[in-house]
Amino acid sequence: MIVVDTNVFVGACLGVGASARIIELCLQGPLRPIMGSALLFEYEDVLARPALFADCRLSAAERDELLDIFLARCTWTKTYFAWRPNLRDEADNHVVELAVAAGASHIVTWNVRDFAAMELRFPALRLATPAQFLKEHTP
Repeated sequence: MIVVDTNVFVGACLGVGASARIIELCLQGPLRPIMGSALLFEYEDVLARPALFADCRLSAAERDELLDIFLARCTWTKTYFAWRPNLRDEADNHVVELAVAAGASHIVTWNVRDFAAMELRFPALRLATPAQFLKEHTP
């Protein structure tokens, strides 16, 4: 199971190859994404920013449909503990907390540098960009 950071889903909508492949593998079944309420709110907030998607290959309706299909494949997890890994961007802490709560193997994100700077470490949790994850986990 993996946590797919919002920037990877946005990248898939914009046609970024590695991001699109991660989402494709989630939809096809080999990868099982994890979702929680805070991450869903972040997805919805970012997808509602028209300026971000000015040159997007998908319409707003198509992005919403893709999100609905993606959410149907997600394993929903409640976060009961606030671990506060003290990331540079306080708004990213919930992603780590979700990954820990679900026992995820990876957080897949384009923002590896900021996540790698967390003060509280979880040895079983790995960080990877979509390209790194695909290189390590697909034939």
